[in-house]
Amino acid sequence: MPEPVRHLPPSDPRSWYRAQRKAIGTITPSGNIVVERMTTAILADFPAVSGHFSRIEVVGSTDAYKDDYDWDGMMRAAALLSHAEPDAICWNGSKGGSIGLDADRRLCERITAATGKPAATSSLAILEAFAATAVRRFGLVTPYAAAYADRIPPHFHAQGYACVSQAHAGLSDNLSYCAVADDAIAAMIRAVAVERPDAIIVYCTNFPAAHLVADLEAETGIALYDSVSACVWKSLQLIGEPTAPGSRWGSLFNDPRLA
Repeated sequence: MPEPVRHLPPSDPRSWYRAQRKAIGTITPSGNIVVERMTTAILADFPAVSGHFSRIEVVGSTDAYKDDYDWDGMMRAAALLSHAEPDAICWNGSKGGSIGLDADRRLCERITAATGKPAATSSLAILEAFAATAVRRFGLVTPYAAAYADRIPPHFHAQGYACVSQAHAGLSDNLSYCAVADDAIAAMIRAVAVERPDAIIVYCTNFPAAHLVADLEAETGIALYDSVSACVWKSLQLIGEPTAPGSRWGSLFNDPRLA
């Protein structure tokens, strides 16, 4: 066997692999390309952590499991990730906001029971951030059509959080969410910020907003929690990684109340 390579300089192309000592497993919807792109980009600031992905079927504008999860598909995706022995498994999807956030709690329990790995979801990570930063009133920005978007606020209200302003792109095809332009997303965030909520959530994990967060937080003076970033943030916590190296992705990563 070849001799192990140790203490490689950063310029050595093998150094990135040798530095990675922890792993996050992520379940993502099949019609989603933003989760993998944004997770990989964020983890570039965490050279000790690698990201690994599995998919469940979510495609187009129809959902065979409108009011619940595809539990067989979800648990199969988690099982496949567990074969790689990640340090944590997360569901980087926002469906919990439309079917009830207790479904996400059950999902985490089932993933941990089946795999032995700690688990997180985007929606539960946002709830944790709300609790830690004393959010009561929030703004909601999504790519969704009104009929779907209207399902979300009542589930957050049931957890004690009031949605005071909203903006939506009006789309219904899952893949189309990733094509919304930066300017359009920023305009929706600015519109929602007018009501001065305690925080704004960009709620859809195929909605490319993570890279806009820090600048818009500085502009509006309002905490902005992107659903993809939130899941990565919580997963890093679960595996014991300090999150401050991700500060360029917004206050979620460097607010001391969220440490």
